[in-house]
Amino acid sequence: MTRLRGRNEFGKGAVPRDAPLLFDRPMPGRADGAGVVLKSVERIELNCTLEDPPERLDAFIAARVPDLTRSAVHRLIESKRVTVDGETAKPSLKLKGGERIAVEIPPPIPATPSAEEIPLDILYEDGDLIVLNKPSGMSVHPGAGTHGGTVVNALLAHCDDLSGIGGEMRPGIVHRIDKDTTGVIVVAKNDRSHQGLSHQFKEHTIKRVYLALVFGSPRTDTGRIESPIGRHPVDRKKMSGSARRGKHAVTHWKVIDRFGPVSVLELRLETGRTHQIRVHLSEAGFPLLGDPVYGGTGRLSGVKDTKLRSLIRDLGRQALHARLLGFVHPRTGDYLEFSAPVPEDMQRVLDYLRSRAEVS
Repeated sequence: MTRLRGRNEFGKGAVPRDAPLLFDRPMPGRADGAGVVLKSVERIELNCTLEDPPERLDAFIAARVPDLTRSAVHRLIESKRVTVDGETAKPSLKLKGGERIAVEIPPPIPATPSAEEIPLDILYEDGDLIVLNKPSGMSVHPGAGTHGGTVVNALLAHCDDLSGIGGEMRPGIVHRIDKDTTGVIVVAKNDRSHQGLSHQFKEHTIKRVYLALVFGSPRTDTGRIESPIGRHPVDRKKMSGSARRGKHAVTHWKVIDRFGPVSVLELRLETGRTHQIRVHLSEAGFPLLGDPVYGGTGRLSGVKDTKLRSLIRDLGRQALHARLLGFVHPRTGDYLEFSAPVPEDMQRVLDYLRSRAEVS
């Protein structure tokens, strides 16, 4: 069985990058027996001994597995891939000695996304661009925790020509909508189209209209929300209008229908910040139905109609649909406008609300 190289070559306690995948003894330089037992490519076991000084869990792992940065360790812990004595823990857990830590490292992510035969709802396509109706549950491009099943993976199988300006992980991508938001997006097939469309988004000349189902009933029929949006000061997975370094964001809204505890809004984006509509509506007191991040599930208990409550729960996502997208074709100069029908899950809620309104 091949063993670790001596510490004179790599330094005390270090794991060399070309080390074998299976170790049968403690790491060199640690007479107390603390060390690494790597049973497979994906699993590492660490022992925190009574002689080790008290230390945070994330710092302890990062110090003993040089190939993992502290931020990478933090992500592994948050994704439940680290256990302490068989239980999941927080990165800040203070180790006192005697604990056994198991770390599971997922397979490496491919450097470039692969082509996948995934059906696409194509609204329009020519040699310069492609317009799609994106379904719920589909990310636009690969990212942290999402390596396949995206619009990009599907397009790589469908198209031989995508703009490279977006980079290897985002070829052709000019703009995005959230994974669980449905509706119209446009993708560039060449660099000229990418530059032309990007310029229109930057200048806010793109026409973007969304349909949303929200809790509550605004006092007026139209309005404008203007507040900067940036990373939430506490919860880094969320966006917020109270961020210290937020970017200017403007959302225009209009009430289409009112159904007691639920209203139907049409929204037009003047800017396109991450989670813009979700943040603006939530902070205005009208969170999207089903939104698990921005208050759309907390209001559900206040809905007295059990059928309506069930339909909202069945959404399993924010009730937001990118209904219309309009832009100038970057090559021909013609104005094009595309719309996508309301998805079935949102339509079921609308149908029930309208049928109930007719009865009353």
